[in-house]
Amino acid sequence: MESWLSDFWSHLHTAEGLSQTIQAGGISLMCLIIFAETGLLAGFFLPGDSLLVTAGVLTIANGDRPAYFDPWMVTGALTVAAIIGDQTGYWLGRKYGHAMEAKPDSWWFKRKHLTAARDYFAEKGPLAIVLARFVPLMRTFVPFAAGMGEMPARRFLLWNTLGGILWINSLVWLGHWLGGTPMADQLHKVILIVIVVSFIPVVWTAAKRLLTSRRETRT
Repeated sequence: MESWLSDFWSHLHTAEGLSQTIQAGGISLMCLIIFAETGLLAGFFLPGDSLLVTAGVLTIANGDRPAYFDPWMVTGALTVAAIIGDQTGYWLGRKYGHAMEAKPDSWWFKRKHLTAARDYFAEKGPLAIVLARFVPLMRTFVPFAAGMGEMPARRFLLWNTLGGILWINSLVWLGHWLGGTPMADQLHKVILIVIVVSFIPVVWTAAKRLLTSRRETRT
């Protein structure tokens, strides 16, 4: 299982492999990936940001490359998938969250990720539901943490909807714009930039915690 996942991960995290997967699977597969990454804890390894940008690139013709998808259909379908995904994660957190805390680590679940998500949610409050959309790992585990914390369902739905709309539309339309420029021929570089930028909040948060812990140790 781990070997298969490693090969699948490697394929999805290359520009050519991701583009081929999207073209072959269409909007339905993209919706499934977005749903799994945001709604199922085991989906944390899936390429949310890079998938959205690549999908956007494929919504516009450029040279010999045709437009594979309609941008409005892509944004509409993926927004729904993202919202349903977060709602699923929230429901799972409410129902099984505290039981998961006692579960040992496995290939698909790491308690450190859940702890980081809970800390992030405690620090940012409801805004974490929106901000986490743009942060790998956090967008998988924060909805679960919100459910564990018994955030009111109606309030979660409001922030979830806002976050889903902002995340999907910003990155798909960014890709749509890039798809009409010479940068479309350097998709691997674009995806690399997107991945690096998306991980900046994770590194920043980790650095702040490290500095804080060192200060507390000294005092």
